[in-house]
Amino acid sequence: MKNPKIESDVFFQEETTDWEDVSDGITRQFVGFNTQLMMVKIKFEKGAIGTLHNHFHSQVSYVAAGEFRVSIDGEDRTLKTGDGFYVSPNINHGVECLDPGMLIDVFSPVREDFLK
Repeated sequence: MKNPKIESDVFFQEETTDWEDVSDGITRQFVGFNTQLMMVKIKFEKGAIGTLHNHFHSQVSYVAAGEFRVSIDGEDRTLKTGDGFYVSPNINHGVECLDPGMLIDVFSPVREDFLK
């Protein structure tokens, strides 16, 4: 990997990329990033909760697998495989995993707080 604060490798291969423990029942894997953009795969076990939070980044998320209750700015929706959502900067949002699944999150700019 190049300097992890600036840019990821050009190619992503799932089998050679480590998963990072985020919290109870949640792990993530970085697909690619630079200072302007980041894509992350996030696996959820049933019942895992991505607590309500906000950040200055724009975010688009794709439900790659499973079922999630998604809360954005006080509005809740149940989303399944193939669905997605967009979160404007500084808007409260969070998820609860109803069936084991995976979200593909894209952020702009990079989530430097993810890069420890």
